[in-house]
Amino acid sequence: MLGMTPSQYRDGGCNEEIRFAVGQSSLGAFLVASSAKGVVSILLGDDPETLVRNLQDRFPKASLIGADKDYETLIARVIASIEAPERRFDLPLDVRGTAFQQRVWRALQEIPAGQTASYADIARRIKAPKAVRAVAGACAANNHAVVIPCHRVVRSDGALSGYAWGVERKRQLLDREAAR
Repeated sequence: MLGMTPSQYRDGGCNEEIRFAVGQSSLGAFLVASSAKGVVSILLGDDPETLVRNLQDRFPKASLIGADKDYETLIARVIASIEAPERRFDLPLDVRGTAFQQRVWRALQEIPAGQTASYADIARRIKAPKAVRAVAGACAANNHAVVIPCHRVVRSDGALSGYAWGVERKRQLLDREAAR
């Protein structure tokens, strides 16, 4: 995973070009955005305009550029990852977050498709057993829907809990993975 320095992240993408495209999948609207380093966001939602506003809020100082024909190959790979979350896709990622968040996100990527882990399990895996709430916060801050599979994290009792893109989408993703 690639990334940027904390100061670049705090600067809202100043002097940076971010390409993006919006499309439809079986889970609803999605937005894919990428920098020169890789995919910076995969967002899911009901309304494409809301997703674009979300991107603008995340990168207020960046130049946002609508995708061109050359971007279609990347979009196809992202759609494939949304439609088949149990498969691993080699997407270049530009992961932007704190060192702690990145530790959590790496741990999430180690959860096999069709399986789940609790927030407490993840906290133990990253050797921060008392950081359960911080793990939940890192999951909520994840900008890479499906590819960094925060949908595989559940409460300690196995119940589904919050998901940035809606608990129903989380249920659909988990059901899809379990069926395969």
